[in-house]
Amino acid sequence: MLRTAPFLVFRVVVYFGMAAALVIVTGTGAGVGYGFGAFGDEDFQASSAFWGGAAGLALTAGVIFFLRDYTLYMVKAGHIAVMVELLDGRSVPGGTGQIAHARDVVKARFGQASALFALDVLVKGVINAVTGLLGGLMSFLPIPGLDRLMGGLRAYLRLAVGLIDEVILGHAIRTRSENAWEAAHDGLVLYAQNARPMLANAAWLALMTWVLAALVFLAVLGPAAALAGVMPGDGMAGTYVLALIFAWAVKAALIEPFAVACMLQVFLRVTEGQEPMPEWKGRLTRASDKFRKLGERALSVAPSAGSGVGMQT
Repeated sequence: MLRTAPFLVFRVVVYFGMAAALVIVTGTGAGVGYGFGAFGDEDFQASSAFWGGAAGLALTAGVIFFLRDYTLYMVKAGHIAVMVELLDGRSVPGGTGQIAHARDVVKARFGQASALFALDVLVKGVINAVTGLLGGLMSFLPIPGLDRLMGGLRAYLRLAVGLIDEVILGHAIRTRSENAWEAAHDGLVLYAQNARPMLANAAWLALMTWVLAALVFLAVLGPAAALAGVMPGDGMAGTYVLALIFAWAVKAALIEPFAVACMLQVFLRVTEGQEPMPEWKGRLTRASDKFRKLGERALSVAPSAGSGVGMQT
C-alpha cells in the first residue's frame, strides 16, 4: 500500500472531490429550497429546504453513478494494475508516472472504459452465482433452522464479495493475455474452485471494512454537525448525511484498496500452480447465464485482435 502512495493520493483527490461535490450541491439545493420556502410558514420552509437538499444530493449522486465507468477504469483498475505488478516483484514508477503507467497497462488489457465496465458487470454476475451455488450446496445439510441461517449468511456473503470482481480483474491483468474476456473467464473458475478460502477471507475483510467505516462515521459526527449548523434546513438530518458522505469517501479512497490488496494476496497464494478445473467450468456454465456469455465473448475475440477487451464489442 505504501508503495502505491501516488495512487492513494489520486484516490483521495477523486473520492473526496466527489464528496465535496455532494456536500456543495446538497447545500446549494437546501439553500434554494429554503429561500423558496420563505413564501410559506416555517414548516413549509423546513420542508422546502429538505426537498431542495435531497434533490441536490440525488442529482450529484446520479452524475457520480454516470461516471462509474471512469472511476472503474482510471482509479480502481489502475490501482489494481500497480498492486499486481508489485506483488509479482516488478518495479513500477513513482509519483504521477505511476498513474500514467497504470493507465497504459489498463488500456493494453481492456481497451476502452465501456468495455471494461461490460466485463465487470458479467464478472459480478458470475460471482453472485458462485455465492448462491455454495449456499445451495450447504442448504442440503440436515440442520434444524439452517434455512433461515443460510438466508442471512447468503445475504452477508453477497455483501462480502463486493470487491472480488476487482480481484478477478487483477487476475486478467496479471496473465498479460491479449484476450481479457478469456483471462477473466479462467479467473472466475479459479475463484470458484477455491471459493471457500476466498469467501472466508472476503467475509472477514468486509466486516473489518464496515467496522472501520462506521468508526470514521462516528468520528466525524462532531465536525459534520458544525458544518450542518451553517446550512439551512434540518441540522440533525444534515449532520448524518454529511458524516455518511465523508465516511463513504474514506472507505472508497483508503479502506477498500487495503481490502483488495489483502484479497489479491490470498487469491495469488491459493491459486498458485493451479489450472481451471473442467468440472467447475461445467458447474458455472450450468449455473450462470453471465458465465456462458463471458465464454462466448472470449471465443468471439480473434487471436490477432491485438489487446484489450474493446476490440469486438
